[in-house]
Amino acid sequence: MKIYMQPIESMVWFNREGIPHPLRYRILTEDDAYKTIKINHVLFREEEKVAGNRMLLFRCQGEINGVLKVFELKYELSTCRWYLYKI
Repeated sequence: MKIYMQPIESMVWFNREGIPHPLRYRILTEDDAYKTIKINHVLFREEEKVAGNRMLLFRCQGEINGVLKVFELKYELSTCRWYLYKI
């Protein structure tokens, strides 16, 4: 898997405990066009602390360019920002 750590726009829902569940995300490509990726399945979720920042790591599975791929998304709790971490 290649590390990107690129900011993304994400569509999520939160349960009553405040835990996010990602549905799809949108990323800006090299040619300044947006590409939307639907998340088929969240494989696991874990919390980590990087340089004092609490982050939630989601390993997800979705279809990218017609191929089913595994990727990782990170959600930074202090700033409420989403990142595409690995593909």
